[in-house]
Amino acid sequence: MNFLSHFYFERFALDAEKVLGALLPDLLKNADKSYSFQIHKYEDRLHFHPKSIALHEGWIRHVEVDKLFHSSDFFYTHSHTLRKQIEYTVQDLPIRASFLAHVSLELLLDHLLIKHSIVNVNRLYEHLASIDRPVLASFLKVLGSVDIGRFLSYYDGFITSKYIMQYEDISNISHALFSICRRIWDFKESEQHVVELTNHLINYEVNYLKNYKDIFLAIQDKIE
Repeated sequence: MNFLSHFYFERFALDAEKVLGALLPDLLKNADKSYSFQIHKYEDRLHFHPKSIALHEGWIRHVEVDKLFHSSDFFYTHSHTLRKQIEYTVQDLPIRASFLAHVSLELLLDHLLIKHSIVNVNRLYEHLASIDRPVLASFLKVLGSVDIGRFLSYYDGFITSKYIMQYEDISNISHALFSICRRIWDFKESEQHVVELTNHLINYEVNYLKNYKDIFLAIQDKIE
């Protein structure tokens, strides 16, 4: 799941650090795609402060939510169906259609959470701006290989840009998707690619995702 969908499961959290923890694995990966951490290996060293415990709890929830989402019938069915619809659009690009469908589904869920006011995006950014930075830096130091200064610079940019708000407009999702794909493949999409993908996403939201809340409720039941 993407950032806003992870926030859904922490939307009532009182600790900003727990909210950040639920986004932190993806934030680290976006800052440097080489970052990959098995958080259970560090557990005994991460409980040095109540706020570091909250960061760890949020991270564990992130892992649990992703596991439930990616093993669900919802994910399998929709990513497969969406792939079949969009693969022709990117057939002349090096993009793997299954990857594009996977990420498209996740961003569409974020879009729907904004569109239907299920979560408060401003509240998410308020949480992220209010975290205890010395505790975060100490937490990252335990992980060992994080360039903390570089990550905090990325983090500040993430908060300032508030780009998640742009997902309210599906055409912005298309641009975001191609940008994500360019981290992996070398290509330049045309305006026609963007228009076609946007049309597919609009069609998919309208005709296939009417029951999008079901996956959130199903995961919520399992994590509680």
